[in-house]
Amino acid sequence: MARPQMLKLPEVLTEINMSRAAFYRMRARGQAPRLRKLPNGQLCVSRADLDKWWETCGERAA
Repeated sequence: MARPQMLKLPEVLTEINMSRAAFYRMRARGQAPRLRKLPNGQLCVSRADLDKWWETCGERAA
């Protein structure tokens, strides 16, 4: 089954096991994946941006 190209913010938070508040704190520091606002107001993250962000998290920890 193919992964969706855009993930809703609650899906992202579940996948990375992070609270919304922690995510927004990281976002304020410029350390979170880029959010995109859809015309319906929903916040999403592209799968490519999330995967790239995960890779940089691993690099910072090493």
